[in-house]
Amino acid sequence: MADWTEKYRPSTLSEVRGNDKARDAFAEWARSWDDHHEAVVLHGSPGVGKTSAAHALANDMGWETVELNASDQRTADVIERFAGRAARNATLGGSANGGGAAGGDTASRQLVILDEADNIHGNYDRGGASAITKLVKESGQPIVLIANEFYDMSRGLRNATQEIEFRDVSARSIVPVLRDVCRKEGIEFESDALQQIAERNRGDLRGAINDLQAATEGRDSITVEDVVTGDRDKALGLFPFLDAVLKEESAQEALQSAYAVDETPDDLTKWIENNVLDVYDPNEALRAYDFLANADVWLGRVRATQNYTYWRYATDNAAAGVAAARDGGKGGWTRYSRPQFWGSSDATADEVVGRIAAASGCSIATARREVLPFLKTVTHHCKPRELTVAMAAAYDLDEAGVAFVTGSGESTNKVESVVEDAQALRDERMEDHAEGAFAGGSRAIDAPDDGAAEAPATDENGTHESAGDTDDGTGEDAEDAEDAEDDGQSGLSDFI
Repeated sequence: MADWTEKYRPSTLSEVRGNDKARDAFAEWARSWDDHHEAVVLHGSPGVGKTSAAHALANDMGWETVELNASDQRTADVIERFAGRAARNATLGGSANGGGAAGGDTASRQLVILDEADNIHGNYDRGGASAITKLVKESGQPIVLIANEFYDMSRGLRNATQEIEFRDVSARSIVPVLRDVCRKEGIEFESDALQQIAERNRGDLRGAINDLQAATEGRDSITVEDVVTGDRDKALGLFPFLDAVLKEESAQEALQSAYAVDETPDDLTKWIENNVLDVYDPNEALRAYDFLANADVWLGRVRATQNYTYWRYATDNAAAGVAAARDGGKGGWTRYSRPQFWGSSDATADEVVGRIAAASGCSIATARREVLPFLKTVTHHCKPRELTVAMAAAYDLDEAGVAFVTGSGESTNKVESVVEDAQALRDERMEDHAEGAFAGGSRAIDAPDDGAAEAPATDENGTHESAGDTDDGTGEDAEDAEDAEDDGQSGLSDFI
């Protein structure tokens, strides 16, 4: 039995369902390719028609296709051998392709399709990521990258391409497709049965067609009773979830959306916190941060007690509370950013919290639940910079620590410069408060080495005496010691 998803794959862009705006933008990219010569990224949840749209476009334009799964064939050698040759106007057989970048016959072009472009990471791929980035910059042929998560791609690759988002296909758009398939296969159907399949797949058109084929195998009709595929329990994507909370849904609906996302409340709170300022006005953001602070308190209790029933209170505040802080719906499209401290290890968080507790004289629990959320808010994305530098100096944070607190990228110039200035500030404070404490060390280093070290003087009882032992009973040494103890908190007091 033929796979219906392949048998009924759209042959033209006009047959692509549920993403009219993305489809039109994709067609415009192809028509104007001679003007920009840029690659394009089609991104969105699995099953929404990205790869089908790429093949349909090639059919509309009369272009040949060269398809490479970047996840399975992602080394630099493989990418260059297959996709690179095609992108440089040579067919796979080695013959010259007369069309391409020179603006010749557009029908002689090849559309290079790189699937799973978001599954190329670092050294494991032996140069694959850099090879694709180089390819899209130098290509003489149109290139389409297919990705589920746009922000899982490298920044260099994202900056070198146009991007078009394919949204989840609504049940309303899925039902007509299922109806057409049934008619072409000669299968009688109950409308409620098709509606149930569409609802259960929650936007996954490919999954809906697969479920229809499974439910009708060996039958010439389908009823509600025949639909036994069960709920796929498909998780809501993070970006649709952010739209639900920050733009579209009521507090109750946003809370239900949070339950449908396959992420922990801790992670969801980070995503909301990192993007709320890109959508909300100052008054809305002020109210939203109150709820986010409450969510963080409950998350702290989960970490402290390992009682995960508290998670629901964190979700109430992060999803429903932040949605309630909004004054109505929000329009437009927002480029949501992944939290830059994403993937920070627990060791990094523990190290930062430990430094805060030591410098502030509070408990680890207090530092985690009360001080850290405050620091994250007042130094968000390293703004204001002076305050961020003072914080990094007060707690002696490295790049990983500053990135964790501020949400900025650890390897960015911004974070690196903050750490450098913080270290300079600490050195300056150390020198100001040392009162010549290191002078002896300097003299010892500068003294000529004559092969014999001068022995310390001893009194008649054999007790060593140093040049600094000048206590005349006035108590100045005790005062100096007290001053030195106070100076140990100078970084924190200056920061506060």
